Amino acid sequence: MKSISVGELSRNLSAVIAEVEAGEVYELTRHHHRVGYIVPAVSSTQIIPRAVEGGAEASSIARHELGTAGAVEELINSDKGEW
Repeated sequence: MKSISVGELSRNLSAVIAEVEAGEVYELTRHHHRVGYIVPAVSSTQIIPRAVEGGAEASSIARHELGTAGAVEELINSDKGEW
């Protein structure tokens, strides 16, 4: 990732846009503080590829019947364990 100041960006906008189109990511700074990022426009599936193919396997997850708010609290606390 490259870093570029707002001033540099304004002076070299066409060149930076061409690099972003080619896949480069820029960190945008003002007075040496990060203010944002300039990233290529891609879908989230291109940024974060799927770990595996196929659907989710939810059949192995234990089913809980919840009737009261107290039951929900008990379930949450039992799943938390020791932090």
